[in-house]
Amino acid sequence: MPAPLARGQNVTLPAAAGRLTITVSGANADILAFALREDRRVRSDADFVFFNQPRSPEGSITLDGPSQVTVHLGAIPADVERVAIAVAADTPLSSSPVTTTIACDDGSVIVAPAEGLTTEQAAILVEVYRRNGQWKVRSESAGWTAGFAALVRELGVTVDEEPAPSAPAPAPAAPQPPAAPTVRMVKGEEKLSLEKRQTLNLRKEAVHKVLLTKGAAGATARVIMVIDKTGSMSSLYRRGTVRRAVERMVPVATQLDSDGALEAYLYAKSYVKLPDVTVAEADLWIDTFVHLNGTHGAPLSAPIEYKRIGAVNEELPIMQAILNDLPDRQPVLVLFFTDGGFYSKVPLIRSLIGDAARLPVFWQFIGLGKNNFGVLTELDTLAGRVVDNAGFFQIDDLDRISDADLYARLLGEFPDWLRAARAQRIID
Repeated sequence: MPAPLARGQNVTLPAAAGRLTITVSGANADILAFALREDRRVRSDADFVFFNQPRSPEGSITLDGPSQVTVHLGAIPADVERVAIAVAADTPLSSSPVTTTIACDDGSVIVAPAEGLTTEQAAILVEVYRRNGQWKVRSESAGWTAGFAALVRELGVTVDEEPAPSAPAPAPAAPQPPAAPTVRMVKGEEKLSLEKRQTLNLRKEAVHKVLLTKGAAGATARVIMVIDKTGSMSSLYRRGTVRRAVERMVPVATQLDSDGALEAYLYAKSYVKLPDVTVAEADLWIDTFVHLNGTHGAPLSAPIEYKRIGAVNEELPIMQAILNDLPDRQPVLVLFFTDGGFYSKVPLIRSLIGDAARLPVFWQFIGLGKNNFGVLTELDTLAGRVVDNAGFFQIDDLDRISDADLYARLLGEFPDWLRAARAQRIID
């Protein structure tokens, strides 16, 4: 085996190198790959290969595991000059030795130990690049103390809904079909632990799969969550069911809402609008607001006295408040959690849902527990509506339903409403 590449050294790959299997060892970190132009920036976010997007558009770069990337040299597009292999971790990379091993199809192997990394939490380890018609490898060990977000921004990846880079990508030689919508990355993911990012990633993929299957991948909508805070919900709060329901709604907002955040309300006899639930602060949000009684809010908001919200069901005020704050012709998805009720003013609720059919909002009601859900069970058969604008399903035990099944039921009717509402010019 040849001597390891020192930092800054390069070596020419054999002409028969073909496919490279690149493995990073020694780091409790995510492996990342970037297809870069001559200016060392991605052509688009699709050129960033990572746990949420494990394949480049043309398939020349694939993520094959938590620490392994495969690069097919012959399939790399002509306007890609180099492929950067990087890692991002939650702790400084100096905590353990990090080594990159590149195995070529012809049997040759290149080893490049990371050098000089101290407080950095993200780093480009090696680059595979073209030079005078040949492929070469350079050992980089170029790090970013600010971590994942700083690294990807440096290479031109859009994070936190930033404007796209001002320099346009070179025009393709021939018209290309539009890229298929991919799982979205949102602000705050880089702040999560690896375990939480993995859980979020799996749930985002489950949401994306439902939307893709239903022909709604890439759709955007304002996502609002409404949570019942009545006395009959006490066991669901006490057992942590409400907490876990919120956790499982966050990935829905990441894939639909333009800012990846989840708007939130608590309701009983009256209601209160809470700060949005974000990926970065979801745990803090849940700890702060998911309660039945007391005064809560700090540090995310001014103190809220829960007693003033009440303890019995009165749905009309919160439903009307949402209708009074709808954007013009932009779709809204309301995720409405309750353990039952909807008994008072049933004719008024039927009328409200019927009248709202001409507005850009879809109501998805989720019944928690084995209860009688009254008028909610009639939503799919309400007559006289221009579009079916509401759905309902019941879950006896939220913890026993898989993410795939939950999201399939949660988003089963919404894509159909999007198409029908667009046909009726209710939404753009």
